[in-house]
Amino acid sequence: MSGFIGIDVSKDDLFVAREGEPESRSYPNTEHGHRDLIRDLERAGAPSELIVVEATGGYEKRLVTALGARGLPVVVVNPRQVRDFAKATGQLAKTDKIDAHVLADFGARVKPEIRELATEEQEDFRDFLLRHEQLVQMLVAEKNRLLQAEGRSRQVLRKKIKNHIRFLERELELLDSDLDDTLKKSSVWKEKDDLLQSVPGIGKQTARTLLGLVPELGTLKAGEIGKLIGLAPFNRDSGKLRGQRHIRGGRARVRAVLYMATLVATRHNPTVKAWYQRLLAAGKLKKVALVACMRKLLVVVNAMVKTGTRWQAQASPATA
Repeated sequence: MSGFIGIDVSKDDLFVAREGEPESRSYPNTEHGHRDLIRDLERAGAPSELIVVEATGGYEKRLVTALGARGLPVVVVNPRQVRDFAKATGQLAKTDKIDAHVLADFGARVKPEIRELATEEQEDFRDFLLRHEQLVQMLVAEKNRLLQAEGRSRQVLRKKIKNHIRFLERELELLDSDLDDTLKKSSVWKEKDDLLQSVPGIGKQTARTLLGLVPELGTLKAGEIGKLIGLAPFNRDSGKLRGQRHIRGGRARVRAVLYMATLVATRHNPTVKAWYQRLLAAGKLKKVALVACMRKLLVVVNAMVKTGTRWQAQASPATA
């Protein structure tokens, strides 16, 4: 029997299929269902070579944690990649059972790399970061509504909006305090946070995002970290045509935060500013030069975390 297993996760149910076998099994997506699934996997005649689970907005977290705790080889994959794989192999129909088989086939053919699972502490920190982003978005929306609520007839509405803005600002302050406390409780995170904020241009929010959403920081090679975040440009060549290279994929939230940090750094960080000016002098478009600086900065901070070295003004871009 094949050792590649696909698990399609929904809010209430799990559908499990083994590569090369037509049947599938279902379990409730509960603690009891997880125990039954793990028991059946461990009793199976063939060991699990790879268990593939699709990211489903959080419904898979408890299952993945339970599988990881038993030492089972589990990997969480991007739904878009799996869907593209299904289309490429001619599987256009979509049901929970079919998806489980597609995930098993995806694991057998693509063999996605198993990465270290996030700890409960890391998951909590990620949730705090997501909540912080949500509150900021709500605050911006309410301030825009306040600007639109003009005229004496809307004074009551303006008062209600202002009250909500004050509430959101208080919630942000409390959440900032919680994030700070979480960092201080971990000596490892506190040290990494200090290293990252030693870089001119990287502030509290950027450092938090890198720590929370890029746990691989400091463990990967230069090319690997750029590809992980989505800052490695892809070729678009065919025959004699040499198309423009573009970045895509990766972790969009990290790129967005890193973009703003690099933009600040091109003005206030002498080293990054020199990189940027040199690229512009070579004829690069401003956006292309900025993305290149993002990639260089990411590579340097990755090396800083790996070696435990604080930022140095003469940090060489040669490692990018």
